[in-house]
Amino acid sequence: MGYQGLMSDFENAEVAFRLREEIARRRISRAGLAETARLSISTLEKAMSGRRPFTLATIVRLEEALGVSLRNEVEVEATGPALAPQEMGSYARQAVQWIEGEYLTLRASFGEENAVYAYRTEIRWSTTKGHLVFAESDRVDATFQQAGFVSMPNLSGHTYLMTSEVGQYRMIMLGRATRERRMFGLLSTLQVGQGSQLVPVSCPVALLPMDQIAEVEFGLVSDGDAKSTQYRRFLDIALEGDFCRLRR
Repeated sequence: MGYQGLMSDFENAEVAFRLREEIARRRISRAGLAETARLSISTLEKAMSGRRPFTLATIVRLEEALGVSLRNEVEVEATGPALAPQEMGSYARQAVQWIEGEYLTLRASFGEENAVYAYRTEIRWSTTKGHLVFAESDRVDATFQQAGFVSMPNLSGHTYLMTSEVGQYRMIMLGRATRERRMFGLLSTLQVGQGSQLVPVSCPVALLPMDQIAEVEFGLVSDGDAKSTQYRRFLDIALEGDFCRLRR
């Protein structure tokens, strides 16, 4: 039996996540990766969305294009560190499994009043790293997609999605999840200003389990669009529910 026949749905999902993580970390587009790997964008999109399994030939081409193995975490046995590092909260996987999954991420637009920016964030446990990791996808500005680690200190009960790149950080701080596993909080990052200037900026953010939202729409959702009212209602909970505060 070939490698493709041996791969389970979980293993396919693991490879897809590794791809999203690498795409976000390298700030490359799926189309660009497909061209470098000599694959059609349709083949790549279908495999990453789970509509078709990854073949060995496809994985090898992608690994050659990226210069990394996408199968390390699939092949490694679950014998990695039992606890996340102390600086991330020393959490055990069993205690944080509830957070693993895909989320619709909503934040206020930095450039258009009353508009909401929507994209996908996936959180899962990395067996080889021994802690939770996350990766963003389905952003219209793919070059700004983020991938990083998840800190969950028991002292505050907050969850931190951290991107660290050569000393530069971006942080999402989320309050305790609701009974529906919805999380709300604050995003802090850098916004492109005049010329080459980068300006610190913060805004409310919401992470909603993907399976709780019917007909998800990604991208910039402007005031008056079909999903505008629903998305804005969710995002407003961050401030109205006192999950975060903005002060001058």
